[in-house]
Amino acid sequence: MANLTKKSFDNPDDLISPDKTRAEVLEFGTVKAIRVTAQPGWTWSECIKPHVGGESCQAGHLGACVQGTMRVTHDDGTEMIVNAGDAYSISPGHDGEVISDEPFIGYEFNNQGKSFAVWDNN
Repeated sequence: MANLTKKSFDNPDDLISPDKTRAEVLEFGTVKAIRVTAQPGWTWSECIKPHVGGESCQAGHLGACVQGTMRVTHDDGTEMIVNAGDAYSISPGHDGEVISDEPFIGYEFNNQGKSFAVWDNN
């Protein structure tokens, strides 16, 4: 029997909204789909770190950007710029910063068993 499931980001299973951030989470068994919106001026270190602690983001991210631009700096000093139209894979141990004048909107997929990785400490 086929398993066909459809959900809307406009009616998420979970909503996470720290400072300058909105993450709508859809749960599909062990996989989560997340629409992430980060406002201009957003940085992981200022907006997320106060909620989760640590020196850098310890979540991995796999997704695609549909709007905006983010600079990602890994703990080892390597950097990349993610623009609209880019797919991205980011390993744990990084910081991020929205560097566009418009919000960064990305769609991410994970099977880490947590709502948007570690933002909500679940």
